[in-house]
Amino acid sequence: MKNIIKKTALLLLTFGMLSFGESTPEETYSLTVKSEGFRNAKGEILFALYNKDGSIPDEKYKNYFKRGISKIDKNGTATFTFTNLPEGNYAVNILHDENKNGKIDKKFLLPMPSEGIGFSNYKSIGMSNRPNFSKASFLVKSNVEKVIKVIYL
Repeated sequence: MKNIIKKTALLLLTFGMLSFGESTPEETYSLTVKSEGFRNAKGEILFALYNKDGSIPDEKYKNYFKRGISKIDKNGTATFTFTNLPEGNYAVNILHDENKNGKIDKKFLLPMPSEGIGFSNYKSIGMSNRPNFSKASFLVKSNVEKVIKVIYL
């Protein structure tokens, strides 16, 4: 009888330890990004999501955490939803990639973009207001929707 009690106790202890060792799945969220005010419906809209300081500006789109592409709809808006995001700070950059080459084209002999761009938390961009992660970032700890202004320089 003692042997059965010991085995049962050992089994319960082992099973209890296994259940304590299980990890709960991390809660994730979605971020829906909407942009409007495009000068035309050519090309596509590139949505880039960043999660690290120093990752933007990213002219060649190589430092992103996630990225997506959307067309401009008949209402003149473009929307993309990032899913499965853990809680954290994120920043978004959009590009009206009129020629679909996946990079920010520049005006002839000028460092200014010739296509529309936009960043979360920015209403204007200029030499004295260059985008950076700390200013563009925001906390995601629930499902979020952000509207980003497209800017043509």
